[in-house]
Amino acid sequence: MIEDILDIVQRHDEWRGKKCINLIPSENVTSPQVRSLLSSEMAHRYTSPDHFYMGTRFIDEIEAHGQKIARELFKAESADLRPLSGHIADFIFLASFAKRNSSLICVSASDGGYPGIWKEGLPKVLGIKVHAFPFSKEKMNIKTDEAVEAIAAVNPSIVVFGASLFRFPHPVHDLAAVAKEMGAEVGFDGSHVLGLIAGGVFQHPLQEGAHALFGSTHKSFFGPQGGIMLADKEHGELMRRKTNPAFVDNAHWNRIAALTLALAEMRKFGAPYAKQVILNAQALGEALSDSGFPVAGAEIGYTESHQVLLDYGGYKKGRDIAARLEMANLIVDCGVRLGTCEVTRRGMKETEMARIAELIEQVVIKGREPSKVKHDVMQLASEFSEIEYCFQK
Repeated sequence: MIEDILDIVQRHDEWRGKKCINLIPSENVTSPQVRSLLSSEMAHRYTSPDHFYMGTRFIDEIEAHGQKIARELFKAESADLRPLSGHIADFIFLASFAKRNSSLICVSASDGGYPGIWKEGLPKVLGIKVHAFPFSKEKMNIKTDEAVEAIAAVNPSIVVFGASLFRFPHPVHDLAAVAKEMGAEVGFDGSHVLGLIAGGVFQHPLQEGAHALFGSTHKSFFGPQGGIMLADKEHGELMRRKTNPAFVDNAHWNRIAALTLALAEMRKFGAPYAKQVILNAQALGEALSDSGFPVAGAEIGYTESHQVLLDYGGYKKGRDIAARLEMANLIVDCGVRLGTCEVTRRGMKETEMARIAELIEQVVIKGREPSKVKHDVMQLASEFSEIEYCFQK
């Protein structure tokens, strides 16, 4: 039994870690140094805000260090590394500022918004009414003028920007002021674009009027899986008080140590990394479009984030394509969102995006047997086995 468990994990690591090209936009890869901290002695330990547990002085020190770097990196007055996921960070924000039967405006799931804060997600648990931002599928963004009218009509207690399918900055600057005039709390779910925000190449939600920025730490941001909350002082302190014990008890301090190092890596290397992520996404979108793929947004430059979308009109076609690509060791999701986070962290640039587009073309358009393309995929993956944008290799 022990041998079986170890063998399964080893086979996974060998396949996904060394022989595949990962294009899932909600995944990234940590540096060896960050990964090593996940197995540190802190993995065994507890702490709590009231200092109930003894022996925590180094845990407290690493938490304070991580908060300081996060505040600097995101230009925030408050930072909290305790959320165990971006979903939990969403939960904390909504539960901190919404009352039952109050209203929320966000991007609908059908327009690429995060299902976790749409009608069947957290709002249903919290008894919050959900309304959709008016959205343009052609421009892949919120319709600013119509959104102003919607905010006035709904009079929401909470407005949340951000999405799962997120290729262009949202009009936070224009709409946050309107929402605040109506007395709404303004949040930004940066799960997908947190690394781009940290790198200074997407948008700056807190400076544009959001009260809080929150989300996952393992998508365009290259930390361990988990969550983070950044905010102004007032909103940040209120969320911090509510976090324990309502939403997080044991915050997994090995994860926080790893996240602290990833924050330091992002502070040092984030700008060139984030710039290359977007250059790669745009290059991939253009190369796929030139090959005949239905790349969404060709007329507006494909993307300004890490995401490229192949628009096949739904998951059924997308699932078939994703399954066929997986047989060639090209890993995508069933929405056929393609992300350039991980390939960028492995050192790939625009030239490699053209090679990846050609490999996808071989499987999807030219109908070549995936098993015959797999060798070329594995060869490309082997050429970029080291992690870049970190302190040591």
